[in-house]
Formats: sequence, structure tokens, C-alpha cells
Amino acid sequence: MKTSHALVLALIVLVELAISGIEPRDRFTWFLEVAPVLLALPLIAATWSRFRWTSLAVVLIALHASILILGGHYTYAEVPLGFWMQDTFGFARNHYDRIGHVAQGFVPALIARELYLRTSPLKRGGWLFFVVTCTCLAISAFYELVEWWTAVATGEGATAFLGTQGDVWDTQWDMFLALCGALGSQLLLARVHDRQLERRTGDHQTDSRRR
Repeated sequence: MKTSHALVLALIVLVELAISGIEPRDRFTWFLEVAPVLLALPLIAATWSRFRWTSLAVVLIALHASILILGGHYTYAEVPLGFWMQDTFGFARNHYDRIGHVAQGFVPALIARELYLRTSPLKRGGWLFFVVTCTCLAISAFYELVEWWTAVATGEGATAFLGTQGDVWDTQWDMFLALCGALGSQLLLARVHDRQLERRTGDHQTDSRRR
């Protein structure tokens, strides 16, 4: 991806972040939900000259950031899109958090895939698919641990962050949906991702010869 295009996406995310921070439903929950965005943007910016992500990865990262930012402003249990889905499809609860957890597997799968293919001995094939899937499950499980630690440390202050909405199986659903997202991402986007990686490798080799 060209730096100018990445800057446009970064600017959009920053504007969304700024707007979401204006009188959020719960300031503490807002901070917890957007914390991954606050960490990821500076990290990507700092390493961009040495590790330029594919267009697909950058677009997915921006999309995931938008999902987190929207959830942070309203809290996941009160996002209007989730209420619309609840009314339209007759759901028993606000399912916006389910979208977030599918994304929690879908997007990290492509990020992990790109990292492994570009920085490790792993090749395309079954082992890559397995390791990427395990990585996404580990991220999802760690996120659930973070939610638990936050609840233990802050008590009722973490209720909106947990967003269980009375579902005793919420943690299991979260990890299952992240697994579905990770599998779906690899099955649907692997070929597109591979083509972008091959083009990037070709462009890098051309630039190296010119230098």
C-alpha cells in the first residue's frame, strides 16, 4: 500500500477516535475498548518504513479499529446497529459484540499470516493455516483473561466492558466466533493476500536493484 493511502486511512481512524471520545457512554469502558487502537496506530507508524503492510491488511486493520471505536463510544451492549439487528431479526440481545469478536479472529488472522510469511520460515500450506488459527485463538483467550482481570480489579466498573448481557456462555461464544473469523478470513482471503504479497516482493526486489 502506498504511504499516502495509508495516511488517509489513518486520518479517518483518528477522526473516528476523536468523535467517539466526545461524551462516550462510559469513559472507562471507552478507554478499555479503544486501547488496542491507541497501541496499534503508533506501532504501525513507527515501523512503516521497515515493514509496509499489504493493502488488504491495512484496510482490515482500519475496519477493525472502526468496530472497536464504535463499540467504545456506546459500549458494546448499547450500539444502535446492534439494536437495529435485534429488532430486525428478533435477536434476544444486542449482538454488536458478536461482530466485534468475529473481527477479533478475522483481522488478526491476516495480520498473523502476513507476519509469519514475511518474517518466519513458515510456508503457505496446512501448517501456516494451523499456526495462524492457533494464534488467533490465543489472542481471543488472552482478551477474555484481560476482561476477567479488569472485572476483578474494578468490580462493577467493568460491567459495560464485559458486555455479557446476562449470557453465561458469553466467553465461550466470544472465542468460538473469533475462531470462525480466523477460519473464514484464511479461506476467503488467502489467494488475494498471496497475490498482494507476491506483488510487494516483486516491487521490493525492483527497488533493491535500482539502489
